[in-house]
Amino acid sequence: MNNMINNNINSIERMAEVISKRKKQDVNASYAGPSFTEILSRQKSIDEIVSDRTDVKKAVTGQIRFTKHADARLTQRDIRLTDDQMTRLEEGTKKASDKGIKESLVLVDDLAFIVNTDKKMVITAIDQNSSEDNIYTNIDGAVII
Repeated sequence: MNNMINNNINSIERMAEVISKRKKQDVNASYAGPSFTEILSRQKSIDEIVSDRTDVKKAVTGQIRFTKHADARLTQRDIRLTDDQMTRLEEGTKKASDKGIKESLVLVDDLAFIVNTDKKMVITAIDQNSSEDNIYTNIDGAVII
């Protein structure tokens, strides 16, 4: 079919090249902002900053994760876990899981954690000051570390 237009294939191909170049020039000429690559790298930087807090927790805890609720309780109650406490929380979670406990109370120093051992996820965190009656429900067992 290309041969049917003036028996010259190059004229169609050449016209396509010219149109393509014009479109590129028009787009580039009208936009003076940052390039796509610059925007992408900025977004990656923002994502890294935002995720720093959770990345630190994941790096320290390895397998243990925190629900949004547990994270909110840690922040609300100004609970900051040391590396040693995180390690002990992981150990307690593993011991509970090994014993077949699904929902465990893990006590670390003056902190109490309700942990789903199957998902290796902290459901909530309580410090000694926040625990009014020291009553914990819906747990299968407790581990004191």
